[in-house]
Amino acid sequence: MKLRTLSRKLVVAIGLGSVLLCATVYAAVTVILAVGTIPESELFSGPATVTVRTLTIAPGEVLAWHHHPGYAFNVVKSGVLTVEEGCGGPEENLTPGQAFEEVQGHIHRAKNLGTEPTVVYNTFIMPQGNPTTINTPNNARLCGPPSTADECVNDGWLSFTHPQSFENQGQCVKWVLQRPRTVIPLPY
Repeated sequence: MKLRTLSRKLVVAIGLGSVLLCATVYAAVTVILAVGTIPESELFSGPATVTVRTLTIAPGEVLAWHHHPGYAFNVVKSGVLTVEEGCGGPEENLTPGQAFEEVQGHIHRAKNLGTEPTVVYNTFIMPQGNPTTINTPNNARLCGPPSTADECVNDGWLSFTHPQSFENQGQCVKWVLQRPRTVIPLPY
């Protein structure tokens, strides 16, 4: 009986130790300010959750590659936020008072390359039941999704790895044309 209990404790300890060793630890601190529900959101043709938070990123910290299953609207409060796109291109540096949006499914990450903490106000609008953020497996840098059919031409289709890779330009264009779209209604 003692051996069985000891074996279980050992298995749990090894498992927990493995998880802790493999986990990526970030110093970023989030503070949830408010969470609310929209019973019938026009963005998603159904219920949505709105989450408002602050995100504080320590100097030198680089967040994981991730995307949002809905929309994120952001304002830099202090420090300098550097945003890097999964598909490459120049990094964007945002300073206090600048705002930016992150669209559904788009792979990116944020960095604080400065010497002071960076504080960002985030407002997430997600289909109800979805998390605000989904990290890529193994913190892999992925590219995608394509937003327009034009991004698929001239071998552009070769660069996309999220939410899938494409076998040819036609498959990429077809995905863009048939993907689910969230349409934001404009006021009259």
